[in-house]
Amino acid sequence: MQVITLGQAIALTVLAIITGIDFWLEALFIFRPLIVCTLTGLILGNLPLGLVAGGLTELAFAGLTPAGGTQPPNPIMAGIMTVVIAYTTGTDPKTSIGLALPFSILMQYIILIFYSIFSVFMGKADKAAKEADTKTIVKINILLTAIVSLTYGVITFLSVYAAQDAMRALVSSMPAWLIHGLEIAGGMLPAVGFAMLLKVMLKPKYVPYLIIGFLVPTFKSLTNMLPVAVIGVVLAMIGYYRDKDQAEMIKEMAPSITSGGDDDEGI
Repeated sequence: MQVITLGQAIALTVLAIITGIDFWLEALFIFRPLIVCTLTGLILGNLPLGLVAGGLTELAFAGLTPAGGTQPPNPIMAGIMTVVIAYTTGTDPKTSIGLALPFSILMQYIILIFYSIFSVFMGKADKAAKEADTKTIVKINILLTAIVSLTYGVITFLSVYAAQDAMRALVSSMPAWLIHGLEIAGGMLPAVGFAMLLKVMLKPKYVPYLIIGFLVPTFKSLTNMLPVAVIGVVLAMIGYYRDKDQAEMIKEMAPSITSGGDDDEGI
């Protein structure tokens, strides 16, 4: 078990503010758990933990994306708290995913509340747009983004620094069966997240690639996932060049198709 210092807490707060802005604007997608967990592990001085937690959490959140007014559990708080809980309590990253969900859901509801409150600014923004008042529009956007990002910072600082003793005591007081249950649930979440993603993206023509990716790590003993990644790159290259050749073939055939074939009409 480790203790998070004030300097580390401030660094994590800054990380939450930056990624919170990115999540609000959906600009660079550095808010994804894979990146957030990795940076959190780097700040805490345990990069391997950040990478492992990032891979698991990213899979769990793979199929959870905002759509319209809906808001899934927050990926930033899930990423930060999964690593923080594993770091401070010594629990397995899979167990930490389950323990981090309340923080993720808390931030989810805060963002939903902001959606409701910020609606009062829409009238002012519409009025400014009619009057071509770009300065007011910029001020509104900066103000709302600042409120959201600072909220990320405050919640993160309170969660990782002020509440770390209480969190450690809570985990220590949990019975073994509950910890084991959270570990199982955390281990299932990546599979559920990936299944949700496949439900939207999977097409019949991609099923062979999925089967190959499943068979290789399942029935072949591997010390790491690099061979699977290399196979994936090879299959992607095969598909890319095949589609490229088909596109070039269609392009070459296009003139003869549009001209109706042979010039001799045979009257």
